[in-house]
Amino acid sequence: MSVLNTANRDHTTSLAFLDPAGGVGIQRYDTLKYRQFDKLTDKQLGFFWRPEEVDVLRDAKDFKELTANEKHIFTSNLKRQILLDSVQGRAPIEAFGPIVSLPELENWIITWTFSETIHSKSYTHIIRNVYANPSKVFDEMMDIQEIIDCGEDITAYYDDLVETCSYYNLLGEGTHTVNGKKVKIDLYELKKKLWICLASVNILEGVRFYVSFACSWAFAELKKMEGNAKIIKFIARDENVHLASTQQLLKLLPKDDPDFVKIAKECEPTVIKMFEDAVDQECAWADYLFRDGSMIGLNAQLLKEYVQWIAHKRMTAVGVPSSYKGASNPLPWTQKWIAGGDVQVAPQETEITSYVNGGTKQDVDNNTFKGFSL
Repeated sequence: MSVLNTANRDHTTSLAFLDPAGGVGIQRYDTLKYRQFDKLTDKQLGFFWRPEEVDVLRDAKDFKELTANEKHIFTSNLKRQILLDSVQGRAPIEAFGPIVSLPELENWIITWTFSETIHSKSYTHIIRNVYANPSKVFDEMMDIQEIIDCGEDITAYYDDLVETCSYYNLLGEGTHTVNGKKVKIDLYELKKKLWICLASVNILEGVRFYVSFACSWAFAELKKMEGNAKIIKFIARDENVHLASTQQLLKLLPKDDPDFVKIAKECEPTVIKMFEDAVDQECAWADYLFRDGSMIGLNAQLLKEYVQWIAHKRMTAVGVPSSYKGASNPLPWTQKWIAGGDVQVAPQETEITSYVNGGTKQDVDNNTFKGFSL
């Protein structure tokens, strides 16, 4: 495999992944097979932000005033989000990059992966400013079994695809001996692993973050930890773009490559089970967060109903029969946080409104300046 495919002069005839002619050739964007990925790249770049632009100094004061239970909820969610974005900060380009065949899709995957690293840096920005001992938060992260379980689940599909792609690119199809072990490489089976991995990433981007997101926004609704909530709003806005890309790929691939029509049908029961397992893990996470009690406006049961509603939407969006028909949104106030297209990044352009409450006199009328002259 070469980093430059000189054989393919017209990439508009290539498959999205695993084209027989090889990988990506010239990175040209005047002619595109799937313009939607170029648009996603532009949209993500237009959302560019840096965590240092968000002031979280007030959050340090807020954190000291939280109850022990609230501190447990806030810190635990930070730890889990760090793990999820640690995976996403490297995995998309590592898993999909070696087998992508279109420049616009390759460019999107690179942009997607880069944006995830900003999320990881944002958690460090929060932790540095909020905690007296930041290292303790990171060092204890892998001591939580629920976080370990989640990490192992999402990385298993990535690892399986990465390993098989490595053998395919190096050895080709057939049965090979690798480190004394027989390894059978079949292109159709490789495509199945790609499909399952894309479904897993779709679930990660579309379901697994939302219990943690809801908690962050619930704090902000109480006028607490608002800098953190603003960062999470930026992250959720990015994740919606990433989610859109995986949804489009799962819809597009059966039209792009006839093999995926059969693969989609064969893998449907597996994908449904993956959604259900993710929801079960999110529900277990909600129980872990609220093991010592609820917070105002939020509890474990509400979060379980919320994640089931989210899963119903995600399953329907990719054409998979929903396991959660009839689910409704018990937290409608979260929608204003998810609909983040109007968010501005620069702190001089927008500030957290509750920080300046009382800073402006509101009861001004026609008599306020009566008798006053310049």
